[in-house]
Amino acid sequence: MSDLQSPANTTAESNRAGGKASEDAPTEATAGADQPTATRRRSLLPSSTLLRHLLVLLIGAVGAVVLLETTDPFTNSQLATLTYYAIAAGGLTVLTGMNGQISLGHGALMAVGAYTTALFLSADEPLPLPLILLAAIVTATAVGALVGVAAARLHGPYLAGATLALAVGLPGLAIYFHDVLGGEQGMRVRAPRAPEAFESFISAVSGNSATNTKWLAYLGAICLLITYFLLANLIRSRIGRTWRAVRDQEVAAELAGINLGAWRVLAFVVSAAAAGLAGGVLALVVRLAAPSGFTLVLSLALLTAIVIGGLGSLLGALLGSALLVFLPPFVTDLGTGWGLDNTEAAQLAPFVYGVVLIVAMIFAPAGVVGSLRMRWLTRQAKRSAARASRG
Repeated sequence: MSDLQSPANTTAESNRAGGKASEDAPTEATAGADQPTATRRRSLLPSSTLLRHLLVLLIGAVGAVVLLETTDPFTNSQLATLTYYAIAAGGLTVLTGMNGQISLGHGALMAVGAYTTALFLSADEPLPLPLILLAAIVTATAVGALVGVAAARLHGPYLAGATLALAVGLPGLAIYFHDVLGGEQGMRVRAPRAPEAFESFISAVSGNSATNTKWLAYLGAICLLITYFLLANLIRSRIGRTWRAVRDQEVAAELAGINLGAWRVLAFVVSAAAAGLAGGVLALVVRLAAPSGFTLVLSLALLTAIVIGGLGSLLGALLGSALLVFLPPFVTDLGTGWGLDNTEAAQLAPFVYGVVLIVAMIFAPAGVVGSLRMRWLTRQAKRSAARASRG
């Protein structure tokens, strides 16, 4: 999905991050912005934001089909896992990257979506799957609205502490109401079978067999693409600009008549809706909704994913989620190849992930996408300044 962080937003982040880039980029970027419009390169992309995002959505859909049809079933399963991580990370990007609120409770919101999906699918005659996923979104949104209203006046570590209580306490409800929610063992989820239209589609596209794993991977990919399309348009709208104003200039925004609390609650609600959908997809892919799947580790993993990828960027959230899914098995295989036993190789993965996080914080404090964007903006500014000096 397209990268949605504005240049001004990037400059503000780099100023907070400190370092050489934050001292050089604003002046150079300003020089570039001062150039006449006629000297700028014409883009082949549509000028309309909605059309650009529709084009990216189409490219993403084609890329997902190609990827899922050219990879083995195990990779299909990993890609299905990637989809629910990326959906939740995208929602967290709105909350943390765009609005400046820190949440450690998104794992609990995913649990709400997962248990809602499991309960609806356990009925003798379950509703259609889109309606069940919609119910998961609505339930998580309601919980997110309650938490958002309660935490609207909190900031920084106080907000993190409040959401931490949510992450610790909410999965415990499954143990308290064990007759309904299955206790520590959780609830088995009956994933619906693929429709005949899907089998016909796969047969026509690649001739491969339409397995249930592939069906769930496609389902996750569809949810991911729709979520990112909606979030991308939301971020580029007046709502996204207001969120950035609340994040970057709180006093100025309040003086301009912006209700800070209401906009923070709205960001929390949108983020909770994405977490609810992610929880629903997780329940379908894993086929289990249990408290052990929604611990604080899940919330911290989502937070580190958007930090490594780049705060405020949906592309960064996707890259960070991919790192969460593909790095551990890669490192485990590497450790096994070095002669380590299975236990030692499995313990190597969190260590390497921690090293990657530290290295990213030192050498790319704006995240992978944020750092690449800064380099591109700096290069563009230098070229514009050079053209101005020659002219």
